[in-house]
Amino acid sequence: MHIGISALNFSPGEMGGQETYFRNLVHHLQRVDRENSYALLCDARKVREFPLSNDSFRVTLCNYDKPSLNWLIRGMLKKMIHLDLVNLRLKGLKLDVIHHPFTVLNPQWSQIPSVLTFLDMQQEYFPQFFSKLELAIRKQISRPSAEKATRIIAISRHVKDCLVEKYGIDAGKIDVIYPGCGAEFRVIDDAVGLAELKLRYGLERPFAYYPAASWPHKNHKTLLAAWKILQERRGFDGQLVLTGIAKQAHGEIQGEVGRLGLDATVKVLGYLPSDELPYLYNLARLMVFPSLFEGFGIPLVEAMACGCPLVCSTATSVPEVAGDAGIQFDPLSPEDMADKLWMVWNDEGAREQLRVKGLQRVKLFDWENTARKTLEVYQKAAGGAR
Repeated sequence: MHIGISALNFSPGEMGGQETYFRNLVHHLQRVDRENSYALLCDARKVREFPLSNDSFRVTLCNYDKPSLNWLIRGMLKKMIHLDLVNLRLKGLKLDVIHHPFTVLNPQWSQIPSVLTFLDMQQEYFPQFFSKLELAIRKQISRPSAEKATRIIAISRHVKDCLVEKYGIDAGKIDVIYPGCGAEFRVIDDAVGLAELKLRYGLERPFAYYPAASWPHKNHKTLLAAWKILQERRGFDGQLVLTGIAKQAHGEIQGEVGRLGLDATVKVLGYLPSDELPYLYNLARLMVFPSLFEGFGIPLVEAMACGCPLVCSTATSVPEVAGDAGIQFDPLSPEDMADKLWMVWNDEGAREQLRVKGLQRVKLFDWENTARKTLEVYQKAAGGAR
C-alpha cells in the first residue's frame, strides 16, 4: 500500500496528548512496517518535526499552514467553490489510504479511502467550555468527518461509545486502539538527576503531581478546592505541583491559587521540557488526575510506567485506562477528592499496592502494538490493497 498521513493540523507545542499520539505513531510505524510506503503530508516549516529512519517514509510538502498566502487562497476556494487545493496535490500521489490523526478530515472532500483517529468530542458534553465560534466550527467538521471516514480509530471504548451515542456512527466501522507509553517513562534510579530536578524547581516537600494543560475540563479549580480542604481540616502540608501548557483557564487557576491562600503549597511550573516529566512522576508521592473529560488520558499510563500511584476521577475514559491501578473519586466533589488524596497520601501500603498494579497494567499500552493495529486498520480501509 501507499499510505498518506496528514499532518496538516499538526501544531507542535500546543496539542498536548494529540501531539504525543501523533509523534509516537509516526515513530513506531517506521519501526514495525518495512513493507508499505508512506507520504507524510506537512508544511515545509514543520519538516524538522518528523525524524525519518525508514526509507519507505517520505515527506510530501503541502504548504498551506496559517498564516500564509497559500492558506488564505485555499480557504477562499474551499468556501467559494468547494475546491480544496490539497486534493489536487494528492491526486498525483496515488494513495491507497490516507490517515487523518486529529479527529477531523483534512482535506475534507478527498475521495481516497480514509482512516480517522477520533480523540474526543468534549464539546458534545461540556459546550460551556467553548466559545460560540469554536462550537460552530466543531459542529461543522467533527460529525461530518466521522460520518465520511472509511474507518475510525477510537482511542478508547469510551470514545467509541460516544461516536455511536452522539453521532449514530456504525460501531462496525470503529476500531478501538489504545495509545501506548514511551520507553522514557520508567522507574528511574538516577539519584543525582532526581536530586538536581528537585533543586531546580524547589521541591523541598513531598508533593502530588498533576500534568495537564490549563483547559477548563482539566478541573484544576476543583482540585484547588480539595487542596484547601486538606489544609484547613487536616493540617496538610504537602505540595501540589502543576505543569502543562498555559491555555484558556490559566489566569483563573493562578487567581484561584491566590484567592484560596495556597501560594505556599501550590507550584505552577507551566510547560516543561518533555525529558523532565519522567523525573517528576518518579519524585511525586502520587499523581492526582481530576479531569472531567478525556478521550484516553496519556498521563495515566505515564504515571503507571514510572511507578507513581494514581488518584483519579471517575469520569469518561479515566476508569477504563486506570483500572484497579487507581483510587477513584467524584471529580465534582472537592470533599471526596480530598478524602481519597488524604487516604493514599498517608497509607504507604496502599501506595505500594497501586505502584505494583500500575507497573503491571501499563504493559497493556504499547506503542508498537498501537502501530501494528493501526496498520491493520489501513488494510481494512484500503480493501486489502498492496
